[in-house]
Amino acid sequence: MKRTLASALALTLPLIAAAADSPEFDAKRLSEEVKMLSSDAFEGRGPATAAEKKTIDYVVEQMKGAGLQPGGDLKDGKRLWTQAVPLLRAEIKGTPKLGFSHAGKPMALTQGEQIAVRAAMDGSTSVAIKDAPLIFVGYGTRAPERNWNDFAGTDLKGKIAIALVNDPDFESGEGDFGGKAMTYYGRWTYKYEEAARQGAAGLLIVHETEPASYGWATVKNSNTNTMFDVVRDQPGSVHPQVEGWIQRDVAVDLFRQAGLDFEALKKKAQKRGFKAVPLTDTTFSAEYTVDSQVITSHNIVGRVEGSKRPDETVIYSAHWDHLGVGRPDAEGDTIYNGAVDNATGTAALIEMGRAFANGPKPERSIVFLNVTAEEKGLLGSEYYSSKPLYPLATTVAVINMDGLDPTIESRNFTTSGSAKSELLDALVAQGEAAGMSYVTDPHPEAGYFFRSDHFPFAKRGVPALSWGSGNDLVVGGTAAGEAADMDYREKRYHQPADEWEASWTFAGMVHDLPILYRLGNALANSTQWPSWSEDSEFRGIRDETAAQRK
Repeated sequence: MKRTLASALALTLPLIAAAADSPEFDAKRLSEEVKMLSSDAFEGRGPATAAEKKTIDYVVEQMKGAGLQPGGDLKDGKRLWTQAVPLLRAEIKGTPKLGFSHAGKPMALTQGEQIAVRAAMDGSTSVAIKDAPLIFVGYGTRAPERNWNDFAGTDLKGKIAIALVNDPDFESGEGDFGGKAMTYYGRWTYKYEEAARQGAAGLLIVHETEPASYGWATVKNSNTNTMFDVVRDQPGSVHPQVEGWIQRDVAVDLFRQAGLDFEALKKKAQKRGFKAVPLTDTTFSAEYTVDSQVITSHNIVGRVEGSKRPDETVIYSAHWDHLGVGRPDAEGDTIYNGAVDNATGTAALIEMGRAFANGPKPERSIVFLNVTAEEKGLLGSEYYSSKPLYPLATTVAVINMDGLDPTIESRNFTTSGSAKSELLDALVAQGEAAGMSYVTDPHPEAGYFFRSDHFPFAKRGVPALSWGSGNDLVVGGTAAGEAADMDYREKRYHQPADEWEASWTFAGMVHDLPILYRLGNALANSTQWPSWSEDSEFRGIRDETAAQRK
């Protein structure tokens, strides 16, 4: 961290001093809220479904009962409990016809099995692609500052590109992209955006579990249901017509038929100077219609107004949505309940609001932002941060809560990604004061920093972080913690099995939430403005609005 010890101490010492002044959080209440929100009655909390109204009604009722005031859109001079979020909703009608062809021999593909194609987000109401040439574009990355261009000398117009997931450094752990930690270039969202900028008709990403950080079940469940995006003036500028994933084995066989060695080409793609490789006499076809329309979803917003500086804002955030109703699992369950992801964060948000509403009034205002459509690409937080209800220049910090551990206590904690900031320093100090150690993101290659609702704020300069429950469990240590995390990712994450369990004690959340309370409380009763480290890519953006912070 490039700043003086004195400035670091100036920010963290007052925060440690507040360690004893925090409320107790009620495990029974947390459990009841998670149980309700993840019950079958809420149908997986899909945005723009009947379950959205049910979710909003429940969360607003809880926020009212907790003592919060509405902090959403203004209507007739008064704040509502929600912020309207216009979204493009797109869904494939019926079963899409998909297939490869080599040397004139067709190879039919089954949606959700060999391939997972997303509903078109470029504004198309139908897709009719016949025998589009295929071309392998390595990691699908154009990074001028790293002298890297997988598209150099390649015309993608009318073609379907095939790209690898994550960064070129993932396997070796070293190279031009900073090693194992994923950059934004490794995210699938970036790869689709860049393919659109390059003029491709479509992009298929090859799924491999390790570099993706999740299995095929997650890909299938997340990409074959209803898609959402923020409403854009030119959606085709960031979305090619076809966006999809293919299984690794499918890609290997396809490359073999085209006379190519998948693994050998992957190795070449990990080096600067890679040139895109056409798959000779091999094409892709797709035919389906898309129900595309603009709908309105909602962020839920509660607020405690500041006593001295109400125009300065600390935000706690969590997303309320999950995947709704989708394809059945092996047991025939079609409801993706989303108990851990993210009924836990929503319950934590409600109870954090209760703590502030019933405690000493903070000097700065505190907003409790329950965002929509996180599972569709951080869309609720993207919309809020692009059209904020309270100015970002005078937003002190964002503290996000997503996928909290509802079981036992841990001796440590982490964050999604490890971007350096004074906000993170302050959180670490609070954790240490509570006897907990901070561990940097144990899986930086998974790109979690770009996958949670703090990121849209961070990229606009607001100091932001997303709390991560620890893995050094008080019973079983890190071995038990890592095993539990792996079990969740493989068997429950984005699957119907993410359900409330009676065995959950919520002891970990009861232990951890006071740390986040003290962090926000100290910021809300301070005149300080935490910043990013001097070498952070977000520092310059934040500094542009420095004159608006006194």
